[in-house]
Amino acid sequence: MQTVRKAVFPVGGMGTRFLPATKASPKEMMPIVDKPLIQYAVEEAIAAGCDQLIFITGRGKWAITDHFDVSYELEMELKQRGKLQLLEMVHSILPDHVSAVFIRQPRPLGLGHAVHCARSVIGGEPFAVLLASNLMMAPEPVLAQMMTQYERFNTAILGVQEVPPAVTTQYGVVEGRPCDHHLYQVTGIVEKPKAEDAPSNLAVMGRYILPARIFDHLEQIPKGAEGEIQLTDAIARLLDEQQVLAYRFQGKRFDCDYKLGYLKATIEFAVQHRDVGHGFADYLHDLCASGRFANPLESVEQEEELVED
Repeated sequence: MQTVRKAVFPVGGMGTRFLPATKASPKEMMPIVDKPLIQYAVEEAIAAGCDQLIFITGRGKWAITDHFDVSYELEMELKQRGKLQLLEMVHSILPDHVSAVFIRQPRPLGLGHAVHCARSVIGGEPFAVLLASNLMMAPEPVLAQMMTQYERFNTAILGVQEVPPAVTTQYGVVEGRPCDHHLYQVTGIVEKPKAEDAPSNLAVMGRYILPARIFDHLEQIPKGAEGEIQLTDAIARLLDEQQVLAYRFQGKRFDCDYKLGYLKATIEFAVQHRDVGHGFADYLHDLCASGRFANPLESVEQEEELVED
């Protein structure tokens, strides 16, 4: 069995839901407290054992490249000022044993097209795909959970969670039958179905472990939903050849493609932050006690996709 060492990060999207903030700055560089979204995804991949990172970028994404590059001037300044803790923090953004490759996606033709752009670097190896806008909070990194299942079954793994039927139009939705604890044998998958057409409420949440064979299908499939090359359509073809499993991972997922999801993530990560967590939690408590606002830590049952079109 081949070990999964390579992780693909499709980061070429325009982030139009966050305009004007994303006019000149990539959505993936928006901070959750003190780290950008993309860094959380990279840390998750590294924690799961990946040491080769492939970023599929687009126009205006140079800030992502710079973030993972060496900043000699900054490091020299921190060293001269004796700020060694900050210097170590900057060094740890991309550990020495991890390499990064940046590939320009020439046209925004969908997630499937972005993943296919990584073919020359992936070769014949299995690989992971992580969507940085799907931010995870879990006791064990979500991709590490999926790696455990991959090591058991040596097959494609899709990270899924249950969603309300009304929001299936935002996701790839799987049809499957339970086969083990938190695992489903996938028998079908469809991109963004209407609630009445959805085969289930198990939606893929931006985490995949895929075989290199998926590239052949990505080359052959026609444009699908929204005129894009859909990764979901290639996975549907893969089902005709080999087993695909869906894993209902443990943890909380924040959809940072939307403002409400991003704000929820900011609050929940802030109250757990080692430096500001206690102070921020006290502030929120006082804010609620003042009676000016409803408790911002209460769960919002309505999905952000229903609030923001």
